Amino acid sequence: MSPDVFAWVALAVAAGAFVQGATGMGFALVVAPVLGLLAPALLPISLLVLMLPLNALIAWRERHAIDLRGTKWISLGRVLGTFGGLWVLVVLPLNQLNILIGVSTMAAVLVSWLAPAFAPGRKAFVSTGVITGITETATGIGGPPLALVYQHMPVATLRASVALCFLIGELVSLLVLALDGRLQAELLLPVGWMLPALAAGLILSQLVHRTINARFLRQFVLVFALVSGVLVLWQ
Repeated sequence: MSPDVFAWVALAVAAGAFVQGATGMGFALVVAPVLGLLAPALLPISLLVLMLPLNALIAWRERHAIDLRGTKWISLGRVLGTFGGLWVLVVLPLNQLNILIGVSTMAAVLVSWLAPAFAPGRKAFVSTGVITGITETATGIGGPPLALVYQHMPVATLRASVALCFLIGELVSLLVLALDGRLQAELLLPVGWMLPALAAGLILSQLVHRTINARFLRQFVLVFALVSGVLVLWQ
């Protein structure tokens, strides 16, 4: 990885960690398109590994607000969806995977903007888990469906519950990818280089997460993700 590419990826990692630490979503939406443009070979393994410490700390920080019922049903669907994501990785070549990243990012943004308020039940949680399992295992992006299902709940519940769902799902995805021979050492080395940037973003989010205007920042994430999705398709 060249110094210029490293600098841009590190900046995206810090920004993504800050946004997710503050609002409960956004890390993969910020980082995955940047990796898709500059270092596509790192997707999805390096992105999934980077999200492990990030989501573990976010879930622990607001563990009192976790929705355990929803997390249980989402995780069940997540396990089922993981194998669909693995199938996508087997079928699609790297350049078509970038197209999937761009399209899935843009579609998720539009759905998040347009969906009406609703109270999620068991079916909504399970279906959300299945969709997340497919998209996150294949591309590293799984936040939009989770943010959608929790978007009308208290901010602390969204942040902590989404983080715990991410953490469980990422472990499942990495296990399945490892069993398929895709968890290679050269994909893990860049993760170590990015940990200081991840820590910096998370520390900044810790300073503002209780007072930040989450609604405004959520709109910022969606706009950024939409633009990023367009850029990935354009390359």
